[in-house]
Amino acid sequence: QVQLVESGGGLVQPGGSLRLSCAASDVSLNMYTIAWFRQAPGKEREGVSCISVVDDSTEYADYVKGRFTISRDNDKNTVSLRMNRLKPEDTAVYYCAADGLRDICSLYEYEYDDWGQGTQVTVSS
Repeated sequence: QVQLVESGGGLVQPGGSLRLSCAASDVSLNMYTIAWFRQAPGKEREGVSCISVVDDSTEYADYVKGRFTISRDNDKNTVSLRMNRLKPEDTAVYYCAADGLRDICSLYEYEYDDWGQGTQVTVSS
């Protein structure tokens, strides 16, 4: 089981930026496909972005495309989610998840076995 820890959440004004990080201390994240999901109050969890293990190809949900960027930092053993031009509707708990089976990522929750505890992102003036 992969122990994932998210960090970087907080309160930001609309139009602002945040950088979330997903870290693991017991495994190398460059051996896993990693995804970010989010869950807003009263809503189901939804996919945000993912990065594949085989070639670092990425995928983004339409509602964040062009504003969010996912990337790996192998030296720090982290996967980051850079979030720009944040909107109030981006407010949610953000989770990272790991998939050790598939080479190419997707935004389907059921493909991910290991999850972090989440970090809160609040976009408000």
